[in-house]
Amino acid sequence: MSDFETMEIKDRILLKAEELFMQYGIRSVSMDDIANGLGMSKKTLYQYFADKDDLVEGVVNGHINISEGDCLNCRKEATDAIHEIFLTMEHIAQEFNNMNPMLLYDLEKFHFKAYQRFKDYKDKFLLQVIRNNIEWGMKEELYRPDLHIDILSKYRIESIMIPFNVAVFPPGKYNLAKTSAILIENFTYGLATIKGHRLIQKYNEQRNKNLSYEESKK
Repeated sequence: MSDFETMEIKDRILLKAEELFMQYGIRSVSMDDIANGLGMSKKTLYQYFADKDDLVEGVVNGHINISEGDCLNCRKEATDAIHEIFLTMEHIAQEFNNMNPMLLYDLEKFHFKAYQRFKDYKDKFLLQVIRNNIEWGMKEELYRPDLHIDILSKYRIESIMIPFNVAVFPPGKYNLAKTSAILIENFTYGLATIKGHRLIQKYNEQRNKNLSYEESKK
């Protein structure tokens, strides 16, 4: 088998595993479930991944690589700091709409190495993205000049985890994507000047129109 064919099979396995993990969480999905979903034997699966830990690490690494690219694209496409926030919210909505809130709990509890990779991404890459956004908004006078960038960046990065706390936001009662959007929007209002508030309202109106249009197509 060529290297290309090997990579193609590995990618198929990672894609199916991610799909099942996102839908059901990690713990409740077995290697048998993944093999069955792909129509292959578990023996074949183990030819490409040593165990479930190895597979989870592969899924997390792939997902983080895509997320980093999305974040950088949001910055490139944004016309201002608040626009960057709203572009990010669109990506989060797409991602979180199909995500089981138990996923991060399972990752932390049962897959230490993969969770450390996620934590590293959150505490370094995402933290820097947030810092850069706050600095950009302050330069444009869309955010208040008296902000403590270090504290607020860390506060925001930790608040990303709040919607995943199923004790506080039970999945049957709260939508993960909607809860996250509300927290991001309120955080941004707290940063903003009057000029920034007007922009938030403008982007909110555009977003609501888009959501109404999407709903009408269903």
